[in-house]
This record gives sequence, C-alpha cells and structure tokens, in this order.
Amino acid sequence: MPREAKSVETDEIKSIARNKRARHDYQILDTWEAGIVLSGSEVKSLRDGKANIGDAYGIVKDGEVFLLNLHIAPYEKAANYASHEPDRTRKLLLHRKEIRRLIGGVERQGLTLIPLELYFKNGKAKVALALGKGKKLHDKRDSERERDAQREIARAVRTR
Repeated sequence: MPREAKSVETDEIKSIARNKRARHDYQILDTWEAGIVLSGSEVKSLRDGKANIGDAYGIVKDGEVFLLNLHIAPYEKAANYASHEPDRTRKLLLHRKEIRRLIGGVERQGLTLIPLELYFKNGKAKVALALGKGKKLHDKRDSERERDAQREIARAVRTR
C-alpha cells in the first residue's frame, strides 16, 4: 500500500503561558526564540498547561543563557524520584551569535531579558525571549494615552 504524502503545514504552535505584564512594564527592543532544557515530568506538566512566567527573567552567565523563577508545577502522576523542583534554573538553547548579542545588551547596555511567552512549536518547548528596557511611570502613562487614542480612532471609524 502506498503511503500518503504528509501535508506540509506551517509551524504548529500551542501556547502554554504568556507574560501579560512584560509589554506594560518594559519597552521591548528585540525578541528571540529559544529552546529550553527540561526533564520529562516538566514537559508533562507543561502539556497540562501548569506554568507561570510572570516573575521569570533571564541571565547570561559564562557564555550561557539561563531562565530563573520560571514556575512549572510538579506533575501529579510522576513518582517522587522522577519529580522536578518547580522553580529551578533552566538553561536556554540559543546560537552562539545570538548569545553574544544578548551579552552586549545585558552587560553593556543594562537591559533586561524577559520571557514573553512559553509555547510548544512542533512538539518542542520554546520560549519567546525579549531584550527590554524598563519603563518609568510617565512612559506607562504615555503608552496608555496612545492606546486610548487608537481605540477612539477605531471607534470613530467603525461608526461611520
């Protein structure tokens, strides 16, 4: 029997967790997609959607990038010896050239590494990582005013 050709689709992305405060608290300058080094029980817990990236941030140490404070709840069905620590430091997988750019932004310019979203892409866990600069209170007010103005314009266009 001949096998049917596998349909070529675009990347299948299933979102797990989003950092909604990131764009509010930081001015996003650049973004990257990075893989995450995980254990088996962490992957199963992520498939159940049990993750929180609200307090997470990235650091660059010894030419490697790590994600701190990413909370992945323990998988209930995993045995005690196979379970993982929920808030452990996780290594991110990036190309050397990308890591060099991150080092330049974090160490020289004083920027922050912020995870924007945690998702599965073609069955592999990925994180959208951004290089951002913290906003001051007046910057937040300005962006809020802009957003309100855009809403008013959109509302006016819809009524016509």
